[in-house]
Amino acid sequence: MSRIFRHDPVDFKNLPPAIRALMVANVVGFLIASVVPDMHNLFGLVPQQVLFHRWIWQPLTYLFLHGNLWHLIFNLFALWMFGMPVESQWGERDFLKYYFLCGLGAAMAHLALAPHSTIPVIGASGAVYGLLVAFAMLYPDAVVYLYFLIPIKAAHMAILFGLIEFFAGASGSTPGVARFAHLGGMLTGYLYIRWWWVAKIQLKALWRRAASSGPEEDPAPRVIPRRAPKAKNAPDADMVQVDRILDKILSDGLESLTDDERGIMHRYSERNKPS
Repeated sequence: MSRIFRHDPVDFKNLPPAIRALMVANVVGFLIASVVPDMHNLFGLVPQQVLFHRWIWQPLTYLFLHGNLWHLIFNLFALWMFGMPVESQWGERDFLKYYFLCGLGAAMAHLALAPHSTIPVIGASGAVYGLLVAFAMLYPDAVVYLYFLIPIKAAHMAILFGLIEFFAGASGSTPGVARFAHLGGMLTGYLYIRWWWVAKIQLKALWRRAASSGPEEDPAPRVIPRRAPKAKNAPDADMVQVDRILDKILSDGLESLTDDERGIMHRYSERNKPS
């Protein structure tokens, strides 16, 4: 099913459900934190609490808290700007998986570099920087106006932002900003796209080649039952199952498949054999 996106003036009702839900959650988190004492210490990312007291919810909940209104507005704008084309390419499920994976990657980078810190880290910036990487890899030649003035290609902007975060973090010039957490989100996104997505595509190609080069079937005639015509514009449910099974093969190996899952992959291979 083809998907399109447009950057029309923001219409909240017409936003994709995943982006709309994330925006609402971020706004609600900001409003609650503004009236509830100690919210940042409880639900922000505090390395000492996570590592030594097992407050394992913090590497996710910190994504929905922000220090001030401008921090929130910047992240919501970046979520809309970079999230719309990424979500349009991948769909809601894969978009959300990627978003939270980048947020977790940012949290893990900060935990590794400052394990004894008692200062809470808050904000969706790590996940947003991951979206910037995804946008740059999907649309490397797209022109983005940096600070609304300077035209720059998306790929160059991602590299520039990565360098800024690295040198700012290494120099310690902005101690109130978790620069290496931002880098963690960017690196997680890059590795996920470069490794997982490429591996999935290669696995599909290998499966097709293996099916097309398998042993020839009995040439005896077969009775093929007629199938009811598929409804026009109906979603391809098989592709959702195929993607799920490919994820399972990549994580657990081919031997983990059930007989039903092997049947689904066999039908997929037969349907995609070269004519």
